[in-house]
Amino acid sequence: MTHEALKDYTGAKMGMWLFLFTEILLFGGLFVLFAVYLARYPVGFHAGSLTLSVPFGAANTVVLITSSLTMALAVSAIQYHDMKRTMLFLGLTVGFAGVFLVNKYFEWSAKIHHGIYPGSDLMTDMEHGKAVFYAMYYTMTGLHGLHVIIGMCVIGWVMWLVHVGKVTGDDFVTLENAGLYWHLVDLVWIYLFPLFYLVT
Repeated sequence: MTHEALKDYTGAKMGMWLFLFTEILLFGGLFVLFAVYLARYPVGFHAGSLTLSVPFGAANTVVLITSSLTMALAVSAIQYHDMKRTMLFLGLTVGFAGVFLVNKYFEWSAKIHHGIYPGSDLMTDMEHGKAVFYAMYYTMTGLHGLHVIIGMCVIGWVMWLVHVGKVTGDDFVTLENAGLYWHLVDLVWIYLFPLFYLVT
């Protein structure tokens, strides 16, 4: 690797870590807000948590952890110049992300079908702590879902770069950075799952 390429690599990695830091600040602020409301409305939060499907949440946790594994395997494969396996693992990562979103769609649909959504009459009339729980639930899982969609688009773009030879075994920082972003998305869900589904 030339000195110029090394500088580009270092700059790209530094830029990505700075971006991830802003994402951590975003979700970190929401986690603090959640903790404040949980301390204020423990009964309402517990009641809201009991209405969420733990099996759905646990399944999505397994799906995302597995997708982190396939992403890591994609980075490893490209370092060995195995482009076929790189594309396979990236495709699997996108597939697992799709499964996560389908599960989340069914989960949200069930709540909306029962009239539990921001602005609904049911949420307006329910106990305040429980209403706050659902507001936080939709905000935080919705924002996380948006990040999953963005991650899928980024991985799809990286797959195209691999296909056309712009990301190779000698120059794969773009794939590494996409992997870092995806691992952060997975890590956020690992915190969201116990916060919302296992509130005691």
